[in-house]
Amino acid sequence: MAEKTKILVVDDEERIRRLLKMYLEREQYVIEEAVNGEEALALALENEYDVILLDLMMPKMDGVEVCTELRKTKATPVIMLTAKGEEIDRVQGFEVGADDYIVKPFSPREVVLRVKALLRRSGSTKFMHTSEKSKDLIVFPHLTIDNDAHRVTVDGEEIALTPKEYELLFFLAKQVDKVFSREQLLKEVWNYEFFGDLRTVDTHVKRLREKLNRVSPDAAHMITTVWGVGYKFEAASE
Repeated sequence: MAEKTKILVVDDEERIRRLLKMYLEREQYVIEEAVNGEEALALALENEYDVILLDLMMPKMDGVEVCTELRKTKATPVIMLTAKGEEIDRVQGFEVGADDYIVKPFSPREVVLRVKALLRRSGSTKFMHTSEKSKDLIVFPHLTIDNDAHRVTVDGEEIALTPKEYELLFFLAKQVDKVFSREQLLKEVWNYEFFGDLRTVDTHVKRLREKLNRVSPDAAHMITTVWGVGYKFEAASE
């Protein structure tokens, strides 16, 4: 029997936690709660969650700090919740590795839909096994992307990527040698158009390269910076 999807809901407002818990439990998800950033980080590091709903403004430790620390060791999908809708907050959330962003006040049904979409993108079928050979594979020397399973292996070793890191790698790898500007990548991968601040792309590329480099420098070098323009994916030679 497949394990149930486990979600951590983090917010210092009890009414919001209660509301999200009610709607998410209707989908048969297992819900755990945290009331501040310190408690959230401790739980997130000790346990395996399928998604974390993380409030931005909290006592003791805010959502940005929590996400920053979490991303040092884990790729758990994160949806940031915030009452702030200013541009800088969206940028900051994506920069530290959040995968989606919902501004309060929000509809609980919208949150449920976003959670389902993120679970699909993060390959939440990890507990389902099939004997069928994957049909959606991208294979390079040192690097294989199995899009059916949302799995990336480097020299045979599976690496943990956040949904956004995976989407960025997959998007570039599908179009070898094609150069994309940061603006194009934000639009295509994040489905969002930032006005002015493009650091979130650089941050994700840096993090992605670091993860690939831990196993294979050759794989990391396939993501190439085109100075003054953006990034492209170059297939490594055997």
